[in-house]
Amino acid sequence: MDGKIHEKLGEVSIADEVIASIAGLAATETRGVYALGGNILHDQITFSRSKSLSKSVRVHVDGNAVSLKVALVLDGSVPIPVVSKDAAERVRNAVESMTGMEVEDIRITVAGVKA
Repeated sequence: MDGKIHEKLGEVSIADEVIASIAGLAATETRGVYALGGNILHDQITFSRSKSLSKSVRVHVDGNAVSLKVALVLDGSVPIPVVSKDAAERVRNAVESMTGMEVEDIRITVAGVKA
């Protein structure tokens, strides 16, 4: 379900794919993240740099609240808990500032570690 923002002059709809792209870009800018993990829906691990960022991010919108699942491939240079926390904070900040929606929940899945 796409996110909707009600304004005085009308309604703005934000496609789930846009929210996923924002989240994916923010996650890949995190130190220790090599790439996004593959398609979560099929549990495949593929490495993607900038292609199809939304395939590794699952979005659920309920009113003005967003829940996200993000699959990451790490480069192994930073401990997993540190990378996960940093990525979640970056994703939350990016989605909230760009969409005006509230991020309720972010689930990070480590889909792989680049050797």
